[in-house]
Amino acid sequence: MALSFTVSAIIPANRETIYNAWLDAEKHAGMTNAADAIASTKVGDTFMAHDGYITGTNKELVPYSKIVQVWRTVEFSDDEEDSIIEVTFEDAEGGTLVTLTHSKLPPHGTQYESGWVTHYFEPMKAYFGDKD
Repeated sequence: MALSFTVSAIIPANRETIYNAWLDAEKHAGMTNAADAIASTKVGDTFMAHDGYITGTNKELVPYSKIVQVWRTVEFSDDEEDSIIEVTFEDAEGGTLVTLTHSKLPPHGTQYESGWVTHYFEPMKAYFGDKD
């Protein structure tokens, strides 16, 4: 049975800034403390994050509101389906409420819930907090 979960955090920046950083290779690497990323603002284009650990394809992009990506890590076996992430951005006091729903995960995917907090939300708070 496929796993799914939702995590969220308030990030100290506006929706446009965070959305654009997510889809910009240099800024994505910077906001996640990773050495290398590939990103695109076009539906159908591929992306890579965390030095090749994460790969996928942009499925739906709604400027400053929503990003949907087909997503997998090197830990997925060849016979496992890609998972899906949906990231939404909403105005909130103190910045932007970023909500990430991760679905269609394989049974071994439970660690990704804490991974989003540790490897995305926490570094993003520091990265964007330093910018303002």
